[in-house]
Amino acid sequence: MSKVSVKIVNKSSNALPQYSTEQAAGMDIRANNPEPIVLAPLECKLIPTGLFIELPVGYEAQIRPRSGLAIKNGITVLNTPGTIDSDYRGEINVILVNLSNEPFTVNMGDRICQMVIAKHEQAEFVQVSTLDDTERGIGGFGHTGVK
Repeated sequence: MSKVSVKIVNKSSNALPQYSTEQAAGMDIRANNPEPIVLAPLECKLIPTGLFIELPVGYEAQIRPRSGLAIKNGITVLNTPGTIDSDYRGEINVILVNLSNEPFTVNMGDRICQMVIAKHEQAEFVQVSTLDDTERGIGGFGHTGVK
C-alpha cells in the first residue's frame, strides 16, 4: 500500500492521528478541549483538535463521522465529508452535532471523527448545449425504487 507524506504540527497533548488497523482508510482524530464540551440534543459545536497539516498539492483531507459514535450516541459530523484543501494552514476543527435525545460530553482526547487523505483532480468545464443520452437519463432521487 502506498503512502503519502503529510507534514503536521501537533499543538495538542494527544498523540498524532493514527490508523486503527493496517488497512484502514481513515485515521482517528481526537478532541483538544481543556474543558469538557457538552452538546445538547440537536446542538452543534466546533471542536478543536490542535492539529495543523500541510498536504501535498493534488490531495485533500476528508473529515468523516465515526460509525460507533453515530450508532451508539447519535453523534455525527456536519458538512460531511468536510474537506481540508492543500493550501489551508489553520487548525483542524470539527463540527459535531448531537442528533440524539440526550446530552453528550466531548472530553479531551476523545476520538471524535476520522480523517481520510485522498487524491483529487480539478475539473475544467466545457460548455455544451446538450449531453449524451444514457439508459438512466434524468432519473434520480430513488428512481430505481427500494427493492
